[in-house]
Amino acid sequence: MAATPSIDLLELVQQNQNPDTYRSLHWEGSFQDYLDIVAANPAVLRSAFERVYDMILSFGSEEYTENKEKIIRYKFFSDPLGGGRDAIYGLDRALMTLVNVFRSAAHRYGTERRVLLLHGPVGSSKSTIVRLLKRGLEHYCRTDEGVLYTFSWVLPGEQGEEEHPCPMHEEPFRLIPSSLRASALDRLIPEPRPGRPVLVEGELCPYCRFTLRELLTRYAGDWKKAMEHVRVQRLLLAEQDRVGIGTFQPKDEKNQDSTELTGDINYAKIALYGSDSDPRAFNFDGEFNVANRGIVEFIEVLKLDVAFLYDLLGASQEHSIKPKKFAQTDIDEVIIGHTNEPEYRKLQANEFMEALRDRTVKIDVPYCTRLSDEIQIYRKDYGEITSKHMAPHTIELAAMWAVLTRLEEPKNAKLTPIQKLKLYNGKTLPGFTEDNIRELRAEARREGLEGISPRYIQDKLSNALVDEEHTACVNPFMVLNELNRGLDHHSLIADDDTRKHYREMIALVKQEYEDIAKNEVQRAICADEEAIRQLCANYIDNIKAYTQKERVRNPYTNQDEEPNERLMRSIEEKIGIQESLKDDFRREIMNYIGALAIEGKTFSYATNERLHKALELKLFEDQKDTIKLKSLVSSVVDTETQAKIDVVKARMIENYGYCEICATDVLNYVASIFARGDVTAGE
Repeated sequence: MAATPSIDLLELVQQNQNPDTYRSLHWEGSFQDYLDIVAANPAVLRSAFERVYDMILSFGSEEYTENKEKIIRYKFFSDPLGGGRDAIYGLDRALMTLVNVFRSAAHRYGTERRVLLLHGPVGSSKSTIVRLLKRGLEHYCRTDEGVLYTFSWVLPGEQGEEEHPCPMHEEPFRLIPSSLRASALDRLIPEPRPGRPVLVEGELCPYCRFTLRELLTRYAGDWKKAMEHVRVQRLLLAEQDRVGIGTFQPKDEKNQDSTELTGDINYAKIALYGSDSDPRAFNFDGEFNVANRGIVEFIEVLKLDVAFLYDLLGASQEHSIKPKKFAQTDIDEVIIGHTNEPEYRKLQANEFMEALRDRTVKIDVPYCTRLSDEIQIYRKDYGEITSKHMAPHTIELAAMWAVLTRLEEPKNAKLTPIQKLKLYNGKTLPGFTEDNIRELRAEARREGLEGISPRYIQDKLSNALVDEEHTACVNPFMVLNELNRGLDHHSLIADDDTRKHYREMIALVKQEYEDIAKNEVQRAICADEEAIRQLCANYIDNIKAYTQKERVRNPYTNQDEEPNERLMRSIEEKIGIQESLKDDFRREIMNYIGALAIEGKTFSYATNERLHKALELKLFEDQKDTIKLKSLVSSVVDTETQAKIDVVKARMIENYGYCEICATDVLNYVASIFARGDVTAGE
């Protein structure tokens, strides 16, 4: 008899469960066993900040240079644990700042006594960063490198021995009296890790302090005998289990109660223990309590009632909280919150909140200002859409508009917003060096803190994808029209001037798309990247010989000849380089190639926008007679021309990602431009 599907599924689950792994994750032992572990692996004593920092580093990092600035990309924030679902793009500088704060805190340089405040506009990935940190901690504590421990008390009860876990899952080393810890650590760890001190600070929680005191009384001060009641366990941090990871979200002011942070009296147990100040009659289940040893997130932290903000002062600076009816209780956790611009301005204006401002490390989390990074955000969600084809450049143009809304108007009158966007994206423009780009960023301090949220773009892309009028293919104009229509009802646009500015940016994007579409059709007609590379190599050889006053070897005759002035000028004229400026342009190209060589980079025509365009136009001119683009909008097309059109369309489908519908649309669109007489190059 064949096994039923349910039995097969049960067997599948069973086969993927590893008993050895389970036993390792749920290890238990005596206090002496634990001390042996500490001697072999002092890292188990790390603070919460140290553990978060080491967790981030455990995934590796890579360095790259942007505008002469060394930047570190931490691979952890690419979300390797979630398969890239929460990957963060374009925020490497902000994340470097955050990791530097963790590094400082790990060395106990002071930032471990601060509230970390992620500050930025809505939809800038603040919540995602915290979500990654929490998920990373859950994973890290299950690895050999991230292991940590807590303990339970094994005490006699009505049913025999009963186990009472430490309600704040504290570090077992705190069971050693604070006056003896330094000498105990010296004996256990004679050679600590260089750079970071091994310290175990703080006292036991009220419940464990009470229990230890009772045991010492029973055994007449015999601490070793009391430790026989301690069972040490491996600690697994888990947000769902409320162990080591806490989250607090503001509620209606009338329903807020500070006991949500520090715990509350269990009135049902007062009759059993006779006092509301007995720690056994208290629930240590506030967010600060459960987040001990890990991380606590404050959602929209500055919307909290003032009474809650005062709780943050002691929790951050003193690493202690004040549960009702008990003395200050030590905690060890990362306190991280996030807020938006209006709430942060309120904090700055509130003179009564100076103490909190002084205990806060603000980390700006802006929107992306680099086009390629913004594109990745949407490709992550829409790059694999199969139900409806998305025409090439659809996501690119939506991302381009989003970035344009975030950039400040260039102070240089010769620089357009589109050119500034391209400079930020790694393109080169005449007269602008990497130093100039750094200056542009430095003078625009607010860039990325204002503008359109990625969520708005995602909403409008979704609208275009579900539009039933266009069932087969979504093109850039559909999405741009959606973006434009939505501005009338955008809840975060407060004035007509902003709305007008955003619409002007849409017009710029449409104009840019016109150039993109024309160039792509031209490339489809040329259809030979190798020909462009050869043309580029020929041009570079000639201008090199020209600028260095040398001769060029003719590959066909194998004779040395003068540089081909006719070839050089035929390319340069395509982008408006006048005769009087040709020497400057040629030296500019050679200097650019030389600068790349010094940095160990290889020159490519594709990175120099003007040269790339000139080469394509030259090649297009050489081959333009093979097809008359104006004929596309004619009502009558002869068989020979139609065959050529079909070849171009096939190239666009095969080489550039078009489908039959959008390839036809873009050819008709470009043909209409030529027919209007806007462009003469293809006639």
